[in-house]
Amino acid sequence: MGYTALYRKFRPDSFASVKGQDHIVKTLKNQIMADRIGHAYLFCGTRGTGKTSVAKILAKAVNCEHPVDGNPCGECENCKAIAAGTSMNVIEIDAASNNGVDNIREIREEVAYSPTTGKYKVYIIDEVHMLSIGAFNALLKTLEEPPSYVIFILATTEAHKIPITILSRCQRYDFKRISINTISDRLMELMEKEQVEVEEKAIRYIAKKADGSMRDALSLLDQCIAFYLGQKLTYDHVLDVLGAVDTEVFSRFLREILSNNVAQVMKQLEELVMQGRELGQFVSDFTWYLRNLLLLKSSEELEDVLDVSSDNLVLLKEEAGMVREDTLIRFIRIFSELSGQMRFSGSKRVLLEVAVIKLCRPQMETDELSLLERIRMLEKKLESGMIALRQAPAGQTAPRPDYGAGDEAFFGGLDLPGAGGNAGADELSFEEKAAPEDLQKVMSMWPSIVAQTTGRFKMTLISAVPKYNAAGDDNRLFVVFSDFMGERYANDPEAKKQLETIISSRLGKEVEVKMVLPDEEHLAPGRLAKINVSEGLSQIHADIEIEEE
Repeated sequence: MGYTALYRKFRPDSFASVKGQDHIVKTLKNQIMADRIGHAYLFCGTRGTGKTSVAKILAKAVNCEHPVDGNPCGECENCKAIAAGTSMNVIEIDAASNNGVDNIREIREEVAYSPTTGKYKVYIIDEVHMLSIGAFNALLKTLEEPPSYVIFILATTEAHKIPITILSRCQRYDFKRISINTISDRLMELMEKEQVEVEEKAIRYIAKKADGSMRDALSLLDQCIAFYLGQKLTYDHVLDVLGAVDTEVFSRFLREILSNNVAQVMKQLEELVMQGRELGQFVSDFTWYLRNLLLLKSSEELEDVLDVSSDNLVLLKEEAGMVREDTLIRFIRIFSELSGQMRFSGSKRVLLEVAVIKLCRPQMETDELSLLERIRMLEKKLESGMIALRQAPAGQTAPRPDYGAGDEAFFGGLDLPGAGGNAGADELSFEEKAAPEDLQKVMSMWPSIVAQTTGRFKMTLISAVPKYNAAGDDNRLFVVFSDFMGERYANDPEAKKQLETIISSRLGKEVEVKMVLPDEEHLAPGRLAKINVSEGLSQIHADIEIEEE
């Protein structure tokens, strides 16, 4: 006889050999022992969790001549015939290819005949959600009042597609995804029977890759064994066959991203491509790696959920201290979107490279998480002395620097050197009020002024435009919001006071601020400040220079 695939060779033949579905097995065994067998069952759950296998075991158990604690004996004629697929009492139907009304009518005609041997005639309809509406309607009456010797077992992966009229006539059993530990233990047990030497780490990766499906796990294991036939199956072998990447690669990859080293990140991607790694699988696994980091940062009590080795857990804890939660959420969002895009793209590598550059260059995006990330990046550069602010002479506008990649162009969130801060500003008093020439100085200070504000007010001020009356008719500083997001602060006395305090402490003179909405811009006479907000944050006119260490 030819080779039999592992998932067929080791298909469960009794309730005792069904793994991960104890709640269902116990219920069915109790029904059999108490002779309280239902006439219609609905088995729901993801692929490879044992729906069809349990259906066949149930069919054997109800027809077994000598059941043992609800389990089929496996030795009587009925059990052997059902196991061999030659029994006339168990009829398996694939609803995907037999989904018409005529197919159901044949069943209705057949149920009129009682079984020749055994007690019950069992109909197993697989992928029942594929039946047409007409076929479901034809099945209704028979399903509701079948002969006493008929049992219907409906199996589906998509229970939501089944009409409620069918659901209400069945006992529903939901098959859970099988845990990684349960799959790993089962695979190790089977490898001992097959006399195949295999690393436990390799088995655990296969179990994780199976995503709760025992059949998928056995199929992947079969594939890996065949590739390295006669050799010990190692973790590296499994990665080679499945086109996957070791977690240490993810660790190095993430650290290069956090250091914004685009060149090194691209070099690592090139190595993965040359090794023949599957890029779609890499994206999925790296997203899972980021998920583990996020869980670890959220709570130390979630370590048991991570399912990683002790060595990898040490690396995860170290990296958890290097990255913030909102940064991880941003990374996960970008890679989740990438995963969906790559399924339908012929240029997976290009999409992946663009996504990685986005991770390293948050200034490419304008969402709130990216803005916060840009703030933190520049704060780090300021702390290390890489960026310094140079004040423009009085009455002059600071020249626009050449920002290159644009990293230094963003100001929202900087605690700029020389800004003076607003510590103790509440105690300061100013005898002189600011004149138009003083307000002109505010134009060159505006980036650092906004940087000293806090919270969502800061985010709103990023796109606001300061104005003043050059003719001297009005000595107030007008802050014109770019959109109606500023409505919350236009009449907020605390926000007004905060901004006035910061500006006054910078000028040494009292400044009155008036915050207005776009449709109130006529209240702000005078000329536009020398900050071209319409060109985006990367065009801020602040005199920033790079200091050599």
